[in-house]
Parts: sequence; structure tokens; C-alpha cells
Amino acid sequence: MPKRVDHAQRRTEITEALVRVAGRRGLHAVGMRDVAAEAGVSLRLVQYYFETKEKLLLFGLDHLTQRFGERVAARIAAVGDAPGPRATIEALLLSALPTDDESRTFHFLYTSYAVLAMTDEALAAQPFIANPDAAEEAVAGLLRQGQEADLVAPGLDARGEAIGLLAMSAGLGTSILVGQRDAESATGVLRLHLDRIFGAG
Repeated sequence: MPKRVDHAQRRTEITEALVRVAGRRGLHAVGMRDVAAEAGVSLRLVQYYFETKEKLLLFGLDHLTQRFGERVAARIAAVGDAPGPRATIEALLLSALPTDDESRTFHFLYTSYAVLAMTDEALAAQPFIANPDAAEEAVAGLLRQGQEADLVAPGLDARGEAIGLLAMSAGLGTSILVGQRDAESATGVLRLHLDRIFGAG
């Protein structure tokens, strides 16, 4: 009896191979043949599941986003049963900082996707900004919760502050990657701004 293939698992294995090799060499330098070698499968099999490099890259982006969501959820769960808006925002922002191998790979590759989307028509045609928009809305919603609970000043521009916090987190993450500052310093900057926001309520 022929062995049954779990196609979803096979796609995940190939995608994780993409993440590993791209984390070492950069997305721009990775071809489907490199991914096949990393995964220990044939190039034909990678092409069977993804057809083109662009489709493989997009699946990889979705995979990274899913893993980041799991990382945030685990960090929030570690805070407690009812963490509140400030602790939830802090968990989300700190999860994005490149403080270990997994988060460094995530930040490096997610930034690489953004750069590639500027010059690759196939990637640029995809809804690349949907996930950052969702993050902005989530943080803005948490800030509004803070306003309703009198933890945040009622006149605060929740959307504007959410955009600023996420942009700051992304910039601080890059500064850690290039060695400009360490994770402790970046964490302190984020907490300083959260203190400003939640100390005004």
C-alpha cells in the first residue's frame, strides 16, 4: 500500500527550509534550488507545491506571520489571565524585537520581504500591508480600551499613537540587528513611551 503524503506538512517543511536558508543568506540570494537542498527534497517537488519563487515567498510570509502571532500569544499568556491593555501592547511590541534566534530571523526576513516588494512586481501586487494594518488597529483598539478604563488620557489620538509605537518597535528592532543598541536599551525606550501614554490617564 503506497505511503500517504501529508501535503500540508510537506508545504510547511519546505517553507521552514526557506526560512532557515534565507535567514542565513537573505531572501534576495535564495532560489528554489537552494530551498530544495535545505529541505532535502528535489527541485521538482518544490515546484510542484509552489510553482514559482514568488508563491513560495508569499507562503513563507504567511508562515512567518503565523509564527509571530503564536509568539505574541505565548508572551501575553505568560503575563497572566487578565493582562490589561498596557501589558498586552507591551507583549506585542517586545515580541517583535530581535532578542533571540527566532525573533532575529523573523525581523530580518520580514524587513527583507518589504524591501523585495518594492522592486518585485509579483510581491508588490499582493496585500503586503494587510498585516501591519491589522497590528495598528489592534494596538489602537487596546489604547481605546485604556481610555475607557481611565488608564489613558481621553484626548489621546489612539490611532496615531499606535502607528508611532509600531514604527518605533520596527526601527528599534533594526537598530538591534545592526548593533546600534542592545535589546535591553530598546526595551527601555519602548517602556518609556508606554509610561508616557499610560501615565497620563
